[in-house]
Amino acid sequence: MGGFFAAASKNDCIFDLFFGTDYHSHLGTRRAGMAVYSKEGGFDRAIHNIENAPFRTKFDKDINKMKGNMGIGCISDYEPQPLLVRSHHGTYAIMTVGKINNMDQIVKELFTSGCSHFLEMSGGDINPTELVAAIINQKEHLVEGITYAQEIIEGSMTIVLLTEKGIYAARDRKGRTPVAIGRKEDGHCIAFESFAYLNLGYVEERELGPGEVVIVTPEAVTTLAKPGSDMKICTFLWIYYGYPSSSYEGVSVEKMRYNCGRMLAKRDDARPDNVAGVPDSGIAHAIGYSNESGIPFSRPFIKYTPTWPRSFMPTIQSKRNLIAKMKLIPVHDLIQGKSLLLIDDSIVRGTQLRETTEFLYHSGAKEVHIRPACPPLLYGCKYLNFSRSTSEMELITRRIIKQMEGEGKYVNLSAYSNPETAEYQEMVRRIGVELNFTTLRYHRLDDMMAAVGIPKEKLCTYCWDGKE
Repeated sequence: MGGFFAAASKNDCIFDLFFGTDYHSHLGTRRAGMAVYSKEGGFDRAIHNIENAPFRTKFDKDINKMKGNMGIGCISDYEPQPLLVRSHHGTYAIMTVGKINNMDQIVKELFTSGCSHFLEMSGGDINPTELVAAIINQKEHLVEGITYAQEIIEGSMTIVLLTEKGIYAARDRKGRTPVAIGRKEDGHCIAFESFAYLNLGYVEERELGPGEVVIVTPEAVTTLAKPGSDMKICTFLWIYYGYPSSSYEGVSVEKMRYNCGRMLAKRDDARPDNVAGVPDSGIAHAIGYSNESGIPFSRPFIKYTPTWPRSFMPTIQSKRNLIAKMKLIPVHDLIQGKSLLLIDDSIVRGTQLRETTEFLYHSGAKEVHIRPACPPLLYGCKYLNFSRSTSEMELITRRIIKQMEGEGKYVNLSAYSNPETAEYQEMVRRIGVELNFTTLRYHRLDDMMAAVGIPKEKLCTYCWDGKE
């Protein structure tokens, strides 16, 4: 997906920029970059591949050379950024987080209006951040261009833009991803993850509202376009992608996951020997379940992280599955002869969880009960680049539904999102059989939203119920 950090300081901001950006490494695995500005040196930028080495390793030398009182940095799961752009607005650096579903249409319109070319990345794709810059440059003023980009892009688009005057930050129109502002005595910062600035001496200023555009300087945060009232923040941020110490819209990720596990336990009648979470995102859910049920929490396997950081994940799915398996080291004394209830954040393809279950059986487990922390995923995300999946048929739910319904038949997917229907219950039963679980019970959508505690009309639940 991607994450970002930016800082505007009365002093040199490189230290804050380096560590603030590094704190977003869990949000991307492929590219990272930093851009800075100073009156003396102008703009400077560095971009590196982080597929085989973490951010700090790749940028360690850059921070000794880069200087500036304002800067932006990003972790990207796809495109190289930030980009340096020269236009009638002057020179600026730009980075984005989002997804453009109507890219071909926008490119065609830009060519018609006089845009001469785009640089292609490997594979032939246009860099989405370059496209956003081209859209912005169609308008006379930067703020007009930023709001125009957000209006015409189908999907979502959060934009951070570094200029000589300050740093522009624009949250996407529906607020699907967060933008947090921090402050300290000598400046301000902008972050995707709110925890990223805490150890750097900043305190929380506020979060931007949906579609809000601000300019951030060392002295102030000034609103240039007021926020809208319609919000659809991604619920999956709390379930999986968000870091435990973050909060969005005032709701703690870790606390939400405790609530999630607690509500899972309230509806469950399983009596295993122990409750465990798939490291790392399932652990907090499992603690909540254990606290509510009274069933002891344990760690039957440990993730080996010293030489296997999250960023070291190949792009080929089969290799990703192998690496994920290699990271988990069994604790046989906690597995042998045990009935285990295992909580994972979700089931996507099902491949990794099936291998984890087989791994537990091979290590001596008597039973493995699976409790995903969210409902069955039925739709691919239209708004954020959460997955490299190219087809919804990669989802195990859709493959099972195809088995049930047959080829070429209209399928009412709403019947498979309602836990009270026979269709839903049969789908869940078949998934459990295919993946060799002792039992399988998904989280309910209403319970999951209640665990967040934000009004349901402000939450995006599209991947579970198809409602936009």
